[in-house]
Amino acid sequence: MGLEDRVRASGTGEVGLRFIDDHGRSLGEFPVGDSATGDGPTAELEILRSQLSRLLVDEAGELEFLFGERIVSVAQDESGFDVTFAGANTRRFDLLIVAEGIRSTTRNAVFGAEPDYRDLGFYTAYCTVPKITDDDQWWRWYTTTGGRSVQLRPDNVGSTRASLNFFSRPTGLDYQSREDQVLALREVFADVGYAAPRVLDALSDDPSSLYLDRIAQVRLPSWSAGRVAVVGDAAYCATPVSGMGTSLALAGAYLLAGALGATDDHAEAFASYERHMRPFVDEAQKLPPGVPRIANPTSRLGVGVFRTAVRVAASAPARALTSRLTASSPDRAPVLPDYQPT
Repeated sequence: MGLEDRVRASGTGEVGLRFIDDHGRSLGEFPVGDSATGDGPTAELEILRSQLSRLLVDEAGELEFLFGERIVSVAQDESGFDVTFAGANTRRFDLLIVAEGIRSTTRNAVFGAEPDYRDLGFYTAYCTVPKITDDDQWWRWYTTTGGRSVQLRPDNVGSTRASLNFFSRPTGLDYQSREDQVLALREVFADVGYAAPRVLDALSDDPSSLYLDRIAQVRLPSWSAGRVAVVGDAAYCATPVSGMGTSLALAGAYLLAGALGATDDHAEAFASYERHMRPFVDEAQKLPPGVPRIANPTSRLGVGVFRTAVRVAASAPARALTSRLTASSPDRAPVLPDYQPT
């Protein structure tokens, strides 16, 4: 797409992952490019979603964007779609491509039901907190009892990105107001140290940056129906645990756009998109055994075992062995057709 240099220039500057103990000390570090493949917890390209979105919008050129809008109803016939927006009346389109989140109401309306969700058993809450002098360029991960963790990550706009994660049965918390979500987070993390009080205080002062969701994968038997197709999380969310959400969304959008540009038959294009994309999605949704519970133990014993495992894995001999093993691993990235702009 010709965006690589601009994406790299807009990176967050994250240098790797550091696991933290109860006193804020490092248990083990996993730097960027630590293995021979350059793979690791921190991706080769780390960029804020807002900045990547801006690059994509700028690259799109003179197209119409309706920011702050939402679809309230859709009606499909043989020749197109009537789409009713909350604030822009009803308009007609040839095709509808749904690129919403995992709880997409538009997708559910078109397909007539919710998809098969593979629930991973926990909630995660993302927010932005003011940067302090102790914040560095490491992704810091603190794990404690009760399946709870606190994470801090650097950005390149003068703040720090935080997340609070905890295991729980489904309670509907993801559908509650931000104020009620903050109250629930304060209760769940009331006895957690490290950066938890800092994050909770920031949320209480300003909950506007909070985004909370229940972590689940999306499984759909088909990604199209008539003149509609789904792409990204609405079609095949692999969850943040996989580290593949943006890769899947971009690869899927590329394949779908290329297929539509290669033929006048939308049904043929949708079939081509799914044929090329489905193996990539199937691979990305295969989480390692025990994930994510293995990194979010509930008991003190479990936390102790996890921290010991981190120390061992971060040791020089273990990293050297990992590098030798991964150096001979086959490249699992998909081979994408070379669609040219038209």
